[in-house]
Amino acid sequence: MSAQAFPASAPEPSFAPMRAADLDEVMEIEKASYSVPWGRGHFSTSLTSDYLAFCLRGAREELAGYCVLMPAVDEIHILNLTVAHAWRRLGLAQRMLAEAVVRADERGMSGLLLEVLLSNEGAIAAYRSYGFEEIGRRRGYYPTASGGREDAIVMRLRLEEFGGKKRA
Repeated sequence: MSAQAFPASAPEPSFAPMRAADLDEVMEIEKASYSVPWGRGHFSTSLTSDYLAFCLRGAREELAGYCVLMPAVDEIHILNLTVAHAWRRLGLAQRMLAEAVVRADERGMSGLLLEVLLSNEGAIAAYRSYGFEEIGRRRGYYPTASGGREDAIVMRLRLEEFGGKKRA
């Protein structure tokens, strides 16, 4: 999802499970990234449920991004994938998508599913370039800051078609 690669000379960002202690930082990024952000309760519930939540941290332990995944029957639903403004356009969203693919594959899932705002053309293009395909629409799915609703595009990545993986 990036226009440029992460600098080769820079230390690699690293993944770690999201913890309750991360939520203050997560909420700062969430509020700066969305006009209608998730509330702290959404993240807290994700941590106490059977969801997979992880953070991506830079070399100085600064929070660069986070992702919340919900395993559901035979696929993983990407509920929230966010990169902090200062870390955008460095390929970190693609790294988090790759991590989501690994976690789905480890669990024998057939694919990944997500919703994206119809107006978020950049994210839609990035997901398509990663291999996601539009499979439907959800009318009025997202609330807007003005009190209205906006449609979502539902996208899916089939793991059997991704990276040559085959499923029985």
